[in-house]
This record gives sequence, C-alpha cells and structure tokens, in this order.
Amino acid sequence: MRWASQDARPTRSRGEPLAGQPESARSPELALVGDRESKGLLGFALSPFETVFRHRRLLFRTAAADMRARYAGSVLGLAWMFVYPVLFLGIYSLVYIVVFKVRLQLYDSNEYVLMIFCGLIPFLGFTEGLGLGVPSISSNASLIRNTLYPVEMVPTKAIVVSQCNQVVGLLLLLVATGFAGRLAPSALALLAIWPLQICFTLGVVWVLATLNIYFRDLQASLSLITLLLLVASPIAYTEEMVGEGAVALLRLNPLYYFIVGYRAVLFEGRLPDVDIMVAIVVLGLGSLWGGFWFVSQAKAVFSDNV
Repeated sequence: MRWASQDARPTRSRGEPLAGQPESARSPELALVGDRESKGLLGFALSPFETVFRHRRLLFRTAAADMRARYAGSVLGLAWMFVYPVLFLGIYSLVYIVVFKVRLQLYDSNEYVLMIFCGLIPFLGFTEGLGLGVPSISSNASLIRNTLYPVEMVPTKAIVVSQCNQVVGLLLLLVATGFAGRLAPSALALLAIWPLQICFTLGVVWVLATLNIYFRDLQASLSLITLLLLVASPIAYTEEMVGEGAVALLRLNPLYYFIVGYRAVLFEGRLPDVDIMVAIVVLGLGSLWGGFWFVSQAKAVFSDNV
C-alpha cells in the first residue's frame, strides 16, 4: 500500500514521548497532571496552592504592575490605600451615629466606630476582590492566549491587588485597636482567619469570573451585589440588635462568619466561637477547592469565548 508508506505519520497525544524517547520527555504539564492523578484526593487538595506557588514570581510581578497602573496619574497615588478605608469608615459611622442615632449600652461612640471598622475590613477586602476579579478573565484576553500565564492566575492577580488595600486597612485597624486598649493576644488568630478569607474570596472569584465570560450581566450587577452585601452584613450592628429570626437570615450570608470572627479577635479580645471558626474553615477551603475545580474544567474553552 504505497499511500500508507509515504503519507502515514506516527500519531501521539499531546505530551506523549515519541518512539524511543524516555518517559521524562513528556511535557511538564501532563507529567504534573499524571502525578496529581496518582496522588488522588491529596493531589487535588494541594493543586490550588501548588499552582499559585509555582507561578508566584510571575503573579507578584504582574500584580505590582497593576498596582502602579491603578494609581498612576492620581494626585494622592498610593496614599489612596490609606485614605479609602478611613473615608469609607467615616461615612459609614456618620450615617449610623448621626443619622440613625444608633446607641449601644455597652460601648461609647468611639468603641462603636472601632466595632464598625472591624467589620468593614473583611467586607471591603471581599467586595474589592469581586470588583477586580469578576471581569478579570474577560478583560485579559491577551493573557489567556499566552500559554506562559495560566488562566487561574488572572483572577488570582486581581485578588492580590485587592488585598493590598486590606493590608493597609488591617494595619490601621491594629493601630486603632492598640490605642483603644483592646489589642489582645487573640489578634494572632488573624493569621488563620485572614488567609481563609483570601481562599474564600479567590474561590468565589474563580467561579464568577468564569461565568462572566458567558453571562456579562454578572459583571454589570456587581454594584447591586455589593449594596445587598453591605446591608446584609452585620458591620454596624450585632446579633443582640436584631431578632432571633433575623440572626438565622444573617447566617446565610458567608461574610457574616468572617465579620464576626474579625470582631471577636480584634474588638472583643477573644477567640471566635467554635461554630464560627468551623464555618470559616469550611467556607475558605471549600470555596478554594470548588472554584479551582470549576475554572480548571472550564479553561479548555476559554480561548474560544474570551
């Protein structure tokens, strides 16, 4: 069969070694996939952390470039990272103290403002992550088509940028807590709560950024989502200020657990209740793993739709 001898070509799947090549000739990507499959559940659990760690230098370089571009040309520049949380806190406190005339029996006005600040920090960190992360994939088509920049890192970069403001807000909050005499050893629990909040935010953004490719209305509704979260989050009120039925509704909001956790360790000087801490761990890791699985399954069709 002449045509077979002249035109036939050996076929192989992407990443498979050619005949005579050792197994080490496989592409690193497929070799890593094979390793994860052999590790099973443990490999899947470590995959998000492994992916971020492997591309950490590229991630931080691009995040730093985004930070410079974000404040380029503004009068205050990077000082906005200090002004923004303080300005937001001032407006929020003014509304509740002066307009709504909220008074607490246990705390004076200064302590009430500090309590609000404890709730605003995780709220601002999450909502800013949504604002930057949800449109990140659809607005970075050139990065998606660049094989050197993994799709998962595009929303991750947005989360890193959003956390820069939270870092500044946390520093201001710790200073304010110290001046108020409420800084206690329980503040060390932030070393667990804050990373879990980042995991939760990243997982949510991975899912929403993927869906935003196909449903652009999602990006347009971010302002409404942020407003609803602002009202539904216990930033300026406590469980004692609402009825028991309302508390059950508050617990449907994932931010409730992070806000209560921040308030416990920074304002109340104690560790969060066990149920609150368990919820924070489940939300953080569950969101991270679910979001990573979702974006990994969908990234094969990204280049055709972005």
